[in-house]
Formats: sequence, C-alpha cells, structure tokens
Amino acid sequence: MQFKVTMLGCGTSVGVPTIGCRCRVCTSPDARNKRSRASLLVSANGKNILVDTSPDLRLQALELSVDHVDAVLFTHCHSDHVNGIDDLRAFRWGAGPAIPCYADMATLEEVGQRFPYVFREGFDGEHSPMLEPRPISGPFTLFGLCIEPIPVLHGDQLILGFRFCNVAYLTDCSGIPELSKGSLHGLELLIIGSLRHEPHPKHFTLQEAVAAAGELDAQQVIFTHMGHQFDYEETNCLLPDWMRLGYDGLVEEFGH
Repeated sequence: MQFKVTMLGCGTSVGVPTIGCRCRVCTSPDARNKRSRASLLVSANGKNILVDTSPDLRLQALELSVDHVDAVLFTHCHSDHVNGIDDLRAFRWGAGPAIPCYADMATLEEVGQRFPYVFREGFDGEHSPMLEPRPISGPFTLFGLCIEPIPVLHGDQLILGFRFCNVAYLTDCSGIPELSKGSLHGLELLIIGSLRHEPHPKHFTLQEAVAAAGELDAQQVIFTHMGHQFDYEETNCLLPDWMRLGYDGLVEEFGH
C-alpha cells in the first residue's frame, strides 16, 4: 500500500529554540535545528491521520500546507501532545461529521476531562461534537491502512506508539516491553524518541535510543522528540548511516 509520513514536529516539550536560551543550537541558522513540538502526519488514500495535537499544530499545518485531518490518534495525554487540540476546529468547519479520535481509554477520559467541549454535542454552534472518541483495544484498519498500537514505557506509565504497516512511531519512550518488541521487527522505518545525552527518567537518551533501535533491526531509524543538545549536522556524523535525526517537514514515502 502507498502512504507517506510527514514529521510535523520533532522537538521536546519546550521546543527548539528554547525560550531564553542562547546556545548554538537554539541560535543556529540551520532550519533543521528548529524543532516544534512532536507530531506526525500519516497520509494514505487521500486521507490524513494526525498523531497527537501539539501546541504548535496551527503553525505546523500552515507551514506544511495541511488542509484536512480525517482522524486523530493520541499517544498519551501530556500537554505537549494534546494542547493543540482546539486547532482541530479549523479542519472541521463545513466538514459535518466529528473527526474520529483514537486513543486508549485512560487518554480519552483525560482528554474529556481537560477539554470536555470537544466531545459535546452543540460545540461552537454545531449540531455534532468536534471529535468522536474511539477507544483502541487492538489493531485496526483506517482508510485502508493497518494500524497496530504498541505499548511503550514513558517512565512508569504505559503509553502508545503506533505501527503503520512497515513504519513505527514511538515518541516519548524510556523502554520497550518484551511483548511490544515482537511487533516491531521487520520495519522499513522506525521513528523513535531521543531527548538528550544525559539520563532522564521518562525518555531515552541518544545512546539508549540507538541501542533500542539496533536491537529492533529496522532498515532505517529517525530520531524525534529532541532537545537543544543535538546539532543536526554534527550529531548525524556520529550515527551509523542507517540512523539520522529527524527535522520538521521531513517526508518519507512507502509502497512505491
């Protein structure tokens, strides 16, 4: 099946440049060192599937000419992954039905508590809610694309990554359970989080992410959810040729 993935954002929760920082990455003229909050767009059969609604969603959509969103997947409910949810209004105007929203039950419940209006009838004068909650209980098919939820550890919390055919997206990740590793072999592309060099209780370091990706033996690896320690050119020079840093606007196509 033909589909493509677009890295809308590849930054950590505060983005890069970081407010108040004058380090050489935050002040770099290289556009690949500008990292908005992490999000992914998967496009198949003329439909767009958005993974997480980052606080930078509006600017990401304008920058990359995203003019429709047909479904939303949430990895978890941390602010840098959901706080752009209100920007979905622009994708619904004149569209009619609510946008289907897929997540585990815990995430859907928290979204409903923090943004109750998105699931409520009569939202913004409309007759239907903005989003239609659809709990994830196992693999499912969306617009002809096979999607498998992949539980991963984010500190002591289990959140979801996703496998789309032969591509997997694991953003905030500090460990991969053994049961999940079985679903992550044979990948053409693995997109995996790598926060910084120093240890963090809820995220892989670059060294840890490299080791985890090497164990899974994907053909290509792209790192995401990165802070301002990583200069794009310099860090890529340190990586094997099948691994590289992502950047905002990166597009990869599959099935051709």
